[in-house]
Amino acid sequence: QIQLVESGGGLVQPGGSLRLSCAASGFTFSQYKMSWYRQAPGKERELVASIARPVGSTDYADSVKGRFTISRDNAKNTVSLQMNNLQPEDTAVYYCYALRLLVPYRRYWGQGTQVTVSS
Repeated sequence: QIQLVESGGGLVQPGGSLRLSCAASGFTFSQYKMSWYRQAPGKERELVASIARPVGSTDYADSVKGRFTISRDNAKNTVSLQMNNLQPEDTAVYYCYALRLLVPYRRYWGQGTQVTVSS
């Protein structure tokens, strides 16, 4: 059974930090590009950060550069997102996303984890 299970969300004050984790199972994790997306109320889902397979280059949305860091552990089938200096505009549901760019193409979404930044 293919699963992406996010954890680590919660309520944090502005300037605080959170670390999100995504545990993958049911597929060959190292073959997938892993990403974090987020969706705020009334807004479209947007890419936050991605990391190439098996361990490679990273990309970030301009709004999180210098504050967020994505990493992956292929031995543990996990991808993490360290979020520092969180701001109210970072409030959203954060989703883990797996994309296989080799044939056969595959993509999977996690169920999401809520991050709320508020004083």
